[in-house]
Order: sequence, then C-alpha cells, then structure tokens
Amino acid sequence: MDRTSLLARLRSRPRYDLLVIGGGATGLGVALDAAARGYTVALLEADDFGKGTSSRSTKLVHGGVRYLAQGKLSLVREALHERATLLANAAHLAQPLPFVMPGYRRWETPWYGAGLKLYDALAGARSLGRTEMMSSARVQACLPGVRHDRLYGGVRYWDAQFDDARLAIALARTAVQRGAALLNHCAVTALVHGNNEEGGRVVGARAVDSETGEDLLVTADCVVNATGVWVDAIRGMDAPIDRSKVQPMVSPSQGVHLVVDRSFLGGDHALLVPKTADGRVLFAVPWLGMTVLGTTDTPRDDLAAEPEPLREEVAFILREAGRYLTRAPQPSDVRSVWVGLRPLVKPDSDAGATKSISREHAVRISRSGLVTVTGGKWTTYRSMAEDVLERCFGAGLLVRRPAGMTAALPLAGAPAHSDMPISRPPGKHLYGTDASALNELPGADRWLWRCDDDAPLRSGLSEAMVRFAVRQEMARTVEDVLARRCRLLFLDARRAEELAAPVAAILADELGRPIPDVQLSAFRQLARRYYTLP
Repeated sequence: MDRTSLLARLRSRPRYDLLVIGGGATGLGVALDAAARGYTVALLEADDFGKGTSSRSTKLVHGGVRYLAQGKLSLVREALHERATLLANAAHLAQPLPFVMPGYRRWETPWYGAGLKLYDALAGARSLGRTEMMSSARVQACLPGVRHDRLYGGVRYWDAQFDDARLAIALARTAVQRGAALLNHCAVTALVHGNNEEGGRVVGARAVDSETGEDLLVTADCVVNATGVWVDAIRGMDAPIDRSKVQPMVSPSQGVHLVVDRSFLGGDHALLVPKTADGRVLFAVPWLGMTVLGTTDTPRDDLAAEPEPLREEVAFILREAGRYLTRAPQPSDVRSVWVGLRPLVKPDSDAGATKSISREHAVRISRSGLVTVTGGKWTTYRSMAEDVLERCFGAGLLVRRPAGMTAALPLAGAPAHSDMPISRPPGKHLYGTDASALNELPGADRWLWRCDDDAPLRSGLSEAMVRFAVRQEMARTVEDVLARRCRLLFLDARRAEELAAPVAAILADELGRPIPDVQLSAFRQLARRYYTLP
C-alpha cells in the first residue's frame, strides 16, 4: 500500500480503538497484535520504521546466555520460546546460527559447556541444535580466523540471527494487511486530553506529516507510548504544566558495533567470548557477507537521534577482537560503525552501573490513561505486545477480545515452510515469497551493488529493490532505502555514500517528484559519520 493510501486510511476514521506512538519493534508489535485481534489501530512514527534502536541491534535472536549465570531462568525460557516463534513466522528474515566459544584455558570448555547444556534443556523441543564440546581442530575449522595458539578446544551452541530493520518493515506491512493505519515520517507534537466528562484522559495525539506539512489529529480510546529511549519525552506531554515532576523511566546505555570484511572471521559460525579482560561480552558475527564486532555498554545522558561512538569504545572492540582473531582488525579495516541506545528501565534507585539495570520491559499507565512501554529486546517483542494489551484490558482502556493471534501468524513475505531454499542472488533471500513480485519490477537484474563475498546470505541492491521499497515497504527517502530496506549503510558506509545519487534518481521516478538536494547532502553527511572513527 502506498503512502497516499495509508494517509487516506488514517484520516478515514473519526476515532480508533488504539493509537500507538512509535514505529520500532515494540510499537509495531503492539499494533500488529491489536490489529490481528480486530481492533482499529493507528500508528505514528516520527521518522522511519525501525530508525532508532530497533535497526541497531547485534542482529541476534537469542534466549540470553548471560542470564543463565544470573539465575534468570524464567526470562531465558520465555526468550527461547519466542525465538522459536520468530523463526517459524519469519523464516526469510531469521535463521539458526551456530556459535563457538573458544577455550584458551583448560577449565573454560567444560565450565561453559555445562551451562550451555542447561540452555539446551530450557529450550526443550524448541532447541535449534545440540551443544557440543569441540577439539581445537574443530574450533579452527568452524572459525578459520580464530587465534589458535594455546587453544584447548571450545563449545558450540545454537541461537539465531535476523535482519532487524527488515523485520520491522515486515511487521509494519503485516499490520497494514490486517487493517492498521500506519504512517512513518509523521511526528507527534502533542497529546490530546479529553474534557471533564472524560476525566481528562488521554484521547489522542496531534502530529505533523513531514511530507505535506499537514496537521493531523488522531483520536483513540487507548494511547500507547512505545518510543523506546524517548518515552519520557512523550510522558512529558502528558504533564505539560510541570514536566519536571515526571520521573524518568529510562536510563540509556550505548552499544557500539563495528563492521569488517567477512574474511576476518571466516566460515558460517559466530564467535562468542563470554568474558573479556574487563568482564564484558564480545561477539564476532557473520552477517550479510560481512562480520559484525561488538558490543559495548556505556551509560549516556543524551538521546541523540544518531549517537556517535566514543574513542574508547572503538578501541575496546578492536583491541579485544585482536586478542581472539588471527588477523587483528585495524581502524582502517572498519567499513561501518553504528551505535544503538538501549532503553534500560531505571530501577527505583539511580545507583549502579547500567549492567545492573534490568533489560526486561516495563509497562506503566499514568493517571490520564497513557500507556507507556519500554525496555525489553527484539527477541521478545511479540510477548511484550501481548503484555501491553493485557495491561490495557486490565485498566479498562480496551474491551477485551479473544486471546492473541500472533504466535502462529506468518509475517509479510514469510515462506510456507521454514526449510524453503535460500535464494542465491544477493539480498533476495530477505524477500521470501515476495521475491517473485520483486523479479517482475523494472531493473530486477540491474545491480547497483552486490556484496563481494560469496556467502549464501550476502546482501545486494538492485534497481527493482529500490522500486519495491517505495511501492510495498513505505520507503520515502534515500536513507530509508540505504539504511533500512537495504542495509548498505550498516555494511559499507562509503559505498552507501556513492550510491546516494543513483538511488535518489530511482526514488524520484517512483515518487513522481525530484529528491531535494538537501536530502542527498544530509545522507552523505550521515554516511561519512558511519565510516569516520573518533
């Protein structure tokens, strides 16, 4: 559905059952769950779907190995259940991924192996593969780039990997198919409260469409604030007289990821170091023909739309990666660096570092009825959405309807069977059943960019993919295409900068209007930030 039709759909109702503010993982999950139950749903996103934290994850669908040591078994069990659900409902976007923990001390393999056997047990019938103890030779075969001196063996276990931004788009498209009215690039400017007869409850929001400049008023029985690290700004709109009385829910933490060539790791296994020199976790993960290195956990006081890495964060990742890889990556090897802000739920006391703050989600309902949800992670987005709606029912904001229907709801493009063969052309595996429609568009064989590596799940961008992004995936800008419909900005930022003009030309043809120079200039500046290290 094109944006003009979506805007018309948004205007078509005088009042909705539910208005969701925020088009990231949580907001889109809530919108889809509600629409699948038959509620009338509107969603407003200030920028693009998945623009913030939801497109900047480590690209892992996981149960939380780190939680095992903390004894949070119920949290691990829930995440493992949701991992299986996501793999079943979006097999084109999420696939099992084997991880190897190399052991450089004799005790590490049996110690971590025992814990990961518990991980298997918690997964039960939903296990993706058996945990195995490995010899040093097998570790090297699975991780060709791993340092082999004093390598005593390792442990292999299974989790999963996904494309976060494209999953967000799939959720948006599925919600639209279920009747929801979703609009990106439409920022909420104020909450609307009812009159005295309505008890001063929140009954909607005002917003501005960035394309047309139109002021929109969307009213609803229930309003959900799902804006991630920015939830406190929306909560401030709920108390406009004295925002200082609004106690913050979120303590942001910054996670940095570096991308280097696939050759640094090699193979199709991921590397996990459970405890680095300073007690953190290090990942080296194959993704779309490249290798992702990360991550960090650094407290932040600001909420920048495009947070930048700190010099010490980049140095930490490169230094620690160099301790475990045969070829130590250098700053000049980094193709792209991206930063995500985690919305960590603040404890009652502000004391303590971010690593002690819960990563579980929180739902709060204000006196005016504004429902705020934040925290959590991509893996559990669906169960978070169910929890939000349960809270809405309990507060009398929505009339209860049948139980959630998303546990067995395939997302847009999902193949009928999870063992569907992977499409070999770069990037086309991400389209699933939509690949045939993609191939019918002009420019299906005209490639703007293809990943140099020959990995089966590598990335690429054709002219047809740009056209499909506009026609079917609600892309409106060069950044929408190169950052989130295609992940080139996150894989090779210099190449993304070079492709800005060719992509803009196709966008202009599809949108029927020229792309402003200011948009091109802004994207090129953004791309430079992604490949310029501090």
